[in-house]
Parts: sequence; structure tokens; C-alpha cells
Amino acid sequence: MRIPTELTKIADGLHAWLPDGAGRWGLANCALISSEDEALLVDTPYTNEMTVALAEAAGRAMPAGATITRIVNTHPNGDHTFGNAYFTGAEIISTDQNLERLCSEPTPQQTAALVHHTAPDEPLGWYAREHFGGYDYTGLEVVPPTRTFSGEHILKVGSTEVRLFEAGPAHTAGDLMVHLPDQGVVLAGDVLFVDDHPVHWQGPLAGVISACEKLLSLRPEVIVPGHGPVVGPDAVRSYMAYLRELEGLVHDGYARGLSAYEAASEILAAGFHAHLGIPERIVILASVEYRHLGGDGTTAPPTVELFGGAARWAYEQSRLGVPG
Repeated sequence: MRIPTELTKIADGLHAWLPDGAGRWGLANCALISSEDEALLVDTPYTNEMTVALAEAAGRAMPAGATITRIVNTHPNGDHTFGNAYFTGAEIISTDQNLERLCSEPTPQQTAALVHHTAPDEPLGWYAREHFGGYDYTGLEVVPPTRTFSGEHILKVGSTEVRLFEAGPAHTAGDLMVHLPDQGVVLAGDVLFVDDHPVHWQGPLAGVISACEKLLSLRPEVIVPGHGPVVGPDAVRSYMAYLRELEGLVHDGYARGLSAYEAASEILAAGFHAHLGIPERIVILASVEYRHLGGDGTTAPPTVELFGGAARWAYEQSRLGVPG
């Protein structure tokens, strides 16, 4: 696992921390907005080691004398929030829904228990060790937002205008995206995945598509996804086409009376976008979509339950000798 030691300049006053997370859980993009003597982080990394690397790189990228006093969390997943505690005293901004749903997110301690206290020869225990066994959760704590909003929130970082707008329910119940109108950039959070199959915990897929439409309505030239390389608008359109295609296949399986797991397995067996990584996420997407189709989509099922289905499919493939 390569942790970036430097930030990538995206535009004047905007740098991104872009770990190569293709095919991996837990490696998410973060961004630094800085102007004059002020600086703001969009999301924080998954572990203390990664957060220290980001903070040191940010120190070299910011104007002299600038300090990080604010953090924006695009959603409450740990790979975008577990580093909050490192920035003592920082104001943490997110949506009302993200704060409300934080209690349903797995804590670092719960994730560590999945890795170390589950059966390694059963799907969930095997999967947890395969994908999360390399992370150190020691000393991590959940630090919630200290300021929340619904709809839209506008702030200034030095002379830079930063617009936050609620885009959920999509990936989670209260996703937000960050628009820098003067730079022509949107930081999309996990509304957008590039190079891997996405995972969405709340849905429905139509909600994710709607969030992408809202993103494109801002006419950005550059988009920083939650995971994957920086892209332009055409990549967002391609992603929306992927989501619409998947939505049609899942709905077809539902109409034919298949279980969510059966529908996902059929989609994967047909080679659906087989060039993308982490294919077992299709099992999660199908399970979430089925809840909406069945009229039970207002609350997402427990994360561990969703992981269990993905782990089952990946475990079965590994026993067949199929590469992950």
C-alpha cells in the first residue's frame, strides 16, 4: 500500500491527496483548500498513519502561516472521517443527516473486531482479513461534526468561495459535495467512484444518478471523486450510464423473483463491467436496491449485513480459483 507523501495541485489554492486505492477498501481521496492564512480539509483519512502523512504534505502545500481550522466531511464513512481527531479543535462541518446517521456507522473498534475476532475460515472473517487486515485501528476515535446544515452552506476560506450542497440520499443518507465555482471544480465525495465498482449504502441508484445530474448542472471542468483519479464531466456521464444499466438489470432480477444475491450473481456471471475492481460490491448495490423496490428503503440495513453478502460472493469465487 503506497501512501502519498505529497499533494497534487488541482487548481490555485486547491490540492488533493490521491492514494492509489484501485481494488482496495479504505483508501479515499481528500482535499486541501487554502487561501491567505486559512485552510480547510475536505475529508480525512482512514488511519493515523495516513492522516499524519496528509497533514505533513498539507503543511508543505499551504501558504506560510496558514493553519487547518476547518474540516468538511462529505459523509460519515470511516475512510473519510477517522482522521478527524488528529486536527484538535478544528470545526467539523457536515450535513444534519450525516450527524444523525453517524451512530449506525461501524467504529474503528468494531472494524478491528471484525478483523481479529471473526472466524478466518468463514466468508465474513476471511473477507475482513483480506481487505482490512492491513490497517491499524489503534487509538482511533470517532469525532462527530460540530456544525451541520441542510440544503446548502456557503463559506469562505481566505478569499476563496466554497459552496457545500447536500446531494443525498445517494451513497449515504446525507452526502454533500463541495463546489469551488471560481476554480471550476467539484469535490464529489463517494457520489462518484472511478476505476472500481462503486458501493452505495443508502441508494436507491436513482438517487445516485440524481446527485450526478446535480453535479453536472454546476458545469465543472474538473471533478475529484471520493475514490479514483481526477476526471472531467465525460467520466461522470459514463458513470451515470453504468448506474442506469445496473439499475435495469437489478430491477429485472427483482421482477423475475430472484433474490438480491441471485440477481447480483447473475449480473456478475455475465461479466458486467468486468474491467472494474471489487466486483462483489454489486451484491451490496443489489441488496440496497431491493430494499427500495420492496418499500423498505428509508433506512439502510446494517453495514455488516451488507458486507456479509459481498464477502459470501468473493469467498465462493476464491474457492473456485477465480481472481478477486
